[in-house]
Amino acid sequence: MSLKWKIPWRIWRRLTQIGFLLFFLWLFRRTEYDGIRELPAAVTFFFRVDPLVAASATLAAKQVIAVLWPALVTIVLTVILGRFFCGWVCPLGTLLDGAHRLIPARVQPPARSWRKVKYFLLGLILAGALLGLPLVGYFDPFAILFRGLAFAVDPFLNGTIRSAFDWLYKTAPEGVTAVSESVYSFLKAHVLAISPNAYYLAGVSFMILAAVFVLERLERRFWCRNLCPLGALLAVFGRFSFLRRIPFKACPDCSRCQTDCRMGVFDHEGGRMSPEGCNLCLDCVDDCPKGIARFSFRRPRVAPAPFDPSRRLWLGATGVAVIGAAAVSMDRNKMARAARGSLLRPPGAIRPGVDENDFLELCVRCGKCLKVCPTNVIQPALLESGWEGIFSPRMATRLGYCEYNCTLCGEVCPTGALPRLTEEEKHEVVLGKAEFDTSRCLPYARAENCLVCEEHCPVPDKAIRVRDVEMTNTRGEKVTVQQPYVEFDLCIGCGICENKCPLPGAAGIRVLPADEARVMGESAADGYGY
Repeated sequence: MSLKWKIPWRIWRRLTQIGFLLFFLWLFRRTEYDGIRELPAAVTFFFRVDPLVAASATLAAKQVIAVLWPALVTIVLTVILGRFFCGWVCPLGTLLDGAHRLIPARVQPPARSWRKVKYFLLGLILAGALLGLPLVGYFDPFAILFRGLAFAVDPFLNGTIRSAFDWLYKTAPEGVTAVSESVYSFLKAHVLAISPNAYYLAGVSFMILAAVFVLERLERRFWCRNLCPLGALLAVFGRFSFLRRIPFKACPDCSRCQTDCRMGVFDHEGGRMSPEGCNLCLDCVDDCPKGIARFSFRRPRVAPAPFDPSRRLWLGATGVAVIGAAAVSMDRNKMARAARGSLLRPPGAIRPGVDENDFLELCVRCGKCLKVCPTNVIQPALLESGWEGIFSPRMATRLGYCEYNCTLCGEVCPTGALPRLTEEEKHEVVLGKAEFDTSRCLPYARAENCLVCEEHCPVPDKAIRVRDVEMTNTRGEKVTVQQPYVEFDLCIGCGICENKCPLPGAAGIRVLPADEARVMGESAADGYGY
């Protein structure tokens, strides 16, 4: 008699989960400048297959966004297989499964009414996208995971590892450092970021991500069961999936699948299954003591448990979206108008036919453009564009500058909020205009020569030029100073002049949005630096 050994389904699932998690982390590391000006298209894979991002971006743009077509594949597979994406693909779900033993759930689970929250959030996000209220970036699981890793975890990991090896090189014997050098070389090549950056809102991003894991204390996969709007969207299609579990109810004389199910799909009265909640983990198949649990494309005879979301819930979500959109509209007309006076967006964000509001509605706050930026100039906004602009990308030119030949931010944007630009197109993009602060700039305020800004200006014809001006210095002496000024028509607002200004604190030159800069027509002789 021959014995046949069958690999349990959980092994296949875990291998698949680990594979997609490693793929996510590999793409995460590839989303950075490594000397190559073109990145593989796959770096946006997880956002492109995300139906929630695709739906919200399409509703916001009021047109089909062709680059998001892979999300349709996810929907089709969900209709066939059910909510498999959450159990086999999603890297955040994989990390939650891995954290389960470290953060065990309490004995008494929360009330089942929590399950409806994710549907409310789904309705709020989709209705908000249609009405001009951008919310998907705050709740999409991939955006939460990527931001938390990019803004907080990755910089902390880089700083800790580099500091540890610096200490080791200073204190350890020569033989130890010789071994550690090979380890450090491997880490630099495969783990550490090439240029360790720092970001605003790093603490907030980490706390949001950490909260998803802390919620495991309330219930296993609490986020997936109750809050994840992507899971809610997949659940709507998974409700009608062709692949179903048989038997459709938990056996009355055995409660193992009902007790052990990580998604709680058997907790209705009578043990009836909620097909929209099942993430196809297949643990119930492997663990069934009778060996009768299986999945089949044959329709079960037992009716499924009632669907959680009601018409009243969808109407309530729409109503909240209407109120939120009205509040956003008022905010844009009041507080945000003043705040935008110093707001610079990345290349191509504001362009003919696309204004600030259009950009905010299409941006999903994923953080990819921030991570890929080689100079760390792109930072998350706080309230500079109103509360609806939190986490959207802005340029902080005192921290960095927009590299003249770099087009990476447009390459990694999953929705096209930042368009893909060629180098020639990028050279024509005007981000803002430079303006000298005559009260701080050394040639203006102290009659001292300083040409750092002019030397670094990347524009071929030099947007910053100098003229000889006779002035009285701080010692009362008449001197001739080379005073810089801006050729308004040539300036593209890259910010390198502000970034490289040697003054401590605020720079002697700053970059403003083009429409907020001083009126064209003011000449260099007016003393404003134009």
